[in-house]
Amino acid sequence: MLRQLAKGLKELIYPDCCPGCGAKKAPTRPPEFICASCRDKLERNLPPFCVSCGRHLEGAGVERNICPPCLRVKFNFDRAFSPCRYSGIIKKLIRDFKYAGDDYLGEGLGKIMNEFIREYNLPLTDMDYIIPIPLHKSRLREREFNQAQILSDQISREFNKMVLPQVLMRTKATKTQAELGHEERLLNVENSFYVTRPELIRDRNLLLIDDVLTTGATANQAAAGLKGSGARKVTLLTLAS
Repeated sequence: MLRQLAKGLKELIYPDCCPGCGAKKAPTRPPEFICASCRDKLERNLPPFCVSCGRHLEGAGVERNICPPCLRVKFNFDRAFSPCRYSGIIKKLIRDFKYAGDDYLGEGLGKIMNEFIREYNLPLTDMDYIIPIPLHKSRLREREFNQAQILSDQISREFNKMVLPQVLMRTKATKTQAELGHEERLLNVENSFYVTRPELIRDRNLLLIDDVLTTGATANQAAAGLKGSGARKVTLLTLAS
């Protein structure tokens, strides 16, 4: 209730202002959720992509099609993609989306993901279901929404794919990953997911959705739960990495 009230007051005080920079937006058709200047400043994740984490490849990684960090780790998801690099404008928008209660940003952020899917022809036709990375029930009560669920719904509407929001669940209330170092992140999410309806995903190809890929610890554990319950293939799509 308080979050909705704050959102209404913000829209009343700052009408048609860009959530990226605060400047008044020029009208466009179709309407854009950020101004042209902020859109130009988005740091896009450009090919060639690492065949594991999906980040842009440079140097020796181009020849091997895999980045040096991914040579040292084996993820449980089969491949990952991200339209943006986690910096600058997109980092601010994601943080406001998650932590400032600005869930209305989900529509515009989801559009960025949909544009990326179309531009690079991601194989959504091969995906049976969309699975959002879940929040623990205590975190969901605190935040009042799951950002991965909102992004999943945007993709679902655009590509007519069913979302299964209650199939993957959190077993424990973990610390926020952004507060932790690499090793702490791995331990923080270890064995933190379970599948409620394994019969729904058995022998299925799944599109796993989250907002950010950093070390990959959270998505890796989520994919492990899905694969352990019989999923054939798990492709990860995040907004930024």
